[in-house]
Amino acid sequence: MALRVLLLSGRRLPLGTWQSAACSLVLRNVHPYATEATPTVLEKTTTEAPAVKTIKEKKMVAAESKSFAVNMFRGQVQTEQVFPFPSVLNDEQEQLLRELVGPVSKFFQEVNDPAANDSLEKVEDSTMEGLKEMGAFGLQVPSELGGLGLTNTQYARLVEIVGMHDLGVGITLGAHQSIGFKGILLFGNDAQKKKYLPKLATGETIAAFCLTEPASGSDAASIKTTAKKSDCGKYYILNGGKIWISNGGLADIFTVFAKMSVKDETTGEVKDKITTFIVERGFGGVTSGPPEKKMGIKASNTAEVHFEDVKVPVENVLGEVGGGFKVAMNILNNGRFGMAAALSGTMKGVIARAVDHAANRTQFGNKIHNFGAIQEKVAHMAVLQYVTESMAYMISANMDSGATEFQIEAAISKIFASEAAWNVTDECIQLMGGMGFMKDAGIERVMRDLRIFRIFEGTNDILRLFVALNGIQTVKAVEKFGGCTEDLLLKYGKRIVDEQFLLKRVADSAIDLYAMVVVLSR
Repeated sequence: MALRVLLLSGRRLPLGTWQSAACSLVLRNVHPYATEATPTVLEKTTTEAPAVKTIKEKKMVAAESKSFAVNMFRGQVQTEQVFPFPSVLNDEQEQLLRELVGPVSKFFQEVNDPAANDSLEKVEDSTMEGLKEMGAFGLQVPSELGGLGLTNTQYARLVEIVGMHDLGVGITLGAHQSIGFKGILLFGNDAQKKKYLPKLATGETIAAFCLTEPASGSDAASIKTTAKKSDCGKYYILNGGKIWISNGGLADIFTVFAKMSVKDETTGEVKDKITTFIVERGFGGVTSGPPEKKMGIKASNTAEVHFEDVKVPVENVLGEVGGGFKVAMNILNNGRFGMAAALSGTMKGVIARAVDHAANRTQFGNKIHNFGAIQEKVAHMAVLQYVTESMAYMISANMDSGATEFQIEAAISKIFASEAAWNVTDECIQLMGGMGFMKDAGIERVMRDLRIFRIFEGTNDILRLFVALNGIQTVKAVEKFGGCTEDLLLKYGKRIVDEQFLLKRVADSAIDLYAMVVVLSR
């Protein structure tokens, strides 16, 4: 009962959704055949020699995941990463963070003007210069390369402050370091890091992440931009165009994804595969379109970027030739926790505005904070903010502790945070009434800014499929939460990938269960 109350207090779910989420609690012993049935559905039909099976079983044991979300789909409770709530900063790191929080908060309160940025449709020059002076463009670049060298948890705390004050500035900074040059941090060799990171860390050069194309949004593998090796073998010739690129009109350095023919050295077969390139605007042939007119995050620059016969040196391949899809997914997975941290800050700011209004507004002879309906709104807003914050710092701490499997948790945090922030801001406007609807109150700007967060860096619809399918494909013995997924696998087999309505319900159940766990842990 306590779990049910916690679930319902965290998110207002219709009964059917609760029943789906509760499968892990109710269907514990419904499927005694689960251990045998699931492998039957998922395994290949060909038989294997006992020796091959033994090798595979050993590899499976060696690759046992410590991810709570992965194991949840397996019907196992792996608590190492969630209990107790992780605390990963040492005394020196805590001291550095305390020294940074004050000046950053003061900067956004006294220097940055979110309304002016929104009106100008750009971040004011004074703000940009101030951010560069503070080192905000290189928060996680190692100190020996000119950055602050922050951990993921320290980064999350500062991003939370930015999100509280101005999401347009947050996107400018995030597009630069959370995805723009993140590939160089994750996959760059020493020469690439030494060449590019020092100037990127100071903001002398700005970075952008170039993946989306007119015919390639969520289906990243369908990009049309091409790369072909030059006859001399020293360059790749890049041709194509990208759309809706954050920092696209400002950037000097681009992380670009392009298709090229790659020969399999084992089979000799030639296939089109994605490769990642570090592209400099100075290479020539790189042009940007005018800034896009957008509903929100107007302060951030969004533009088309075109590549025409751009000669990219072979040493600017990022990662392996043909390994671009892996690079893209790792960059996005690695940065999603930052979105939860930023939106946790956004909700804090919005809740503060709602509470201030409720404490000072008098109706029917009474301050409206004394009315039960108002108290319920504020309580629900606080719950959503607390869950989001707990997710962000749980994931950042896991990453700082060396976790390599956090993609499901990160996707869950992005989905939950973007929807929670929207709901909290909507409730704030409702609580403030006509005042909340007015531009001068500043909440309508936050509402406009928030709308994109359910779309970019993986739409919530696609990420729900990502959560469900990534979880289901790890299933081995499913008796608890897996009681639900067991039914789906038995009924649909590999065709489950096409059952999006059902996958959405599986994902929603996983999101709610993870939300409960991080809150209980904290």
